[in-house]
Amino acid sequence: MAYMNHKKPYSDDYLQEILSAVKTIAMVGASPDKTKFSYGVLRVLHETGYEMIPVNPRESLEEIRGLKVYPSLSAIDRPVHMVEVFRRSEDLAGIAQEAVEIGAKVLWSQIGVYNERAARIAEDGGMKVVMNRCPKIELFRPFWKPKLHLGI
Repeated sequence: MAYMNHKKPYSDDYLQEILSAVKTIAMVGASPDKTKFSYGVLRVLHETGYEMIPVNPRESLEEIRGLKVYPSLSAIDRPVHMVEVFRRSEDLAGIAQEAVEIGAKVLWSQIGVYNERAARIAEDGGMKVVMNRCPKIELFRPFWKPKLHLGI
């Protein structure tokens, strides 16, 4: 099997295809803390129309932004299209295995999160993989990319 090189930039088409196709996103490492980057990404993706499923094992945490929090990917009671990961790179392989087991289609790790073994696990499980990128940024990239063909 030919694996993708996740150190090279992803094509705009590849990222756009993923962000257009997925509807349900489980966010591993979601935080109720409004100052955390994961909270802001969850908020924007949710407000953009994605069905967001926060995943955080903290027992006292029941909801974030009115969304039910699940302790693990395997506890989620509905299909998940994409698993978005806000955890350390060394945690990613185990999360990739769980994502394969629940039948997710995409494993997406946040900026700074990169693990080759996790990519192989996900790709062997038939998943698309994006690493070290932010879906919130990619979602809005077409709006802020310079339009070089336009006159002044």
